[in-house]
Amino acid sequence: MLQLLEEIRTCVLCPLPHGHRPVMAAHLKSKIVIIGQAPGRKVHESGVPWDDKSGDNLRKWLGVTHEQFYDPTLFAILPMGFCYPGTGKSGDLPPRPECAPQWHSKVLDQLKETELTLLIGQYAQEYYLQKSEQSLTETVKNYEAYLPNYFVLPHPSPRNNIWMKKNPWFGDEVLPALKNRISAAIP
Repeated sequence: MLQLLEEIRTCVLCPLPHGHRPVMAAHLKSKIVIIGQAPGRKVHESGVPWDDKSGDNLRKWLGVTHEQFYDPTLFAILPMGFCYPGTGKSGDLPPRPECAPQWHSKVLDQLKETELTLLIGQYAQEYYLQKSEQSLTETVKNYEAYLPNYFVLPHPSPRNNIWMKKNPWFGDEVLPALKNRISAAIP
């Protein structure tokens, strides 16, 4: 695993406007895998996954402490794109398409103690669920259909506060179920 992580950390597979700085974490004993989109500018600068407001929201959703979240024996963090893709007209660009096919299966094949994989946002859900017709809202509303292997979530960005207000069932039904699954998977 250590050799694979080093290969990922030195990856220069794709062209990037802000340089290469793969941000991820994993351990052979990781219990939960978090697959999101790609690091934002702040995370690119710090090199710490989910080191922003989205990460604060995600940790609240999961009901875990900062220390638990950053313990790789508990959480593996594998974004769809390991590096910051840059900014577009309405926010960050989509994750680079090279990362997941190149690295995900190599990492996931080594994680033998994983109990749950979180698919956060449309990019992870489209890739892993190979869905094309359901909206993100429909997918998240039907989260139970993807259990026990996957737990689907919207992106925890503060930009999605409007979505959460329009979909109160998420906080009422999905988040309590998520916290229960997380607490069952980690000590």
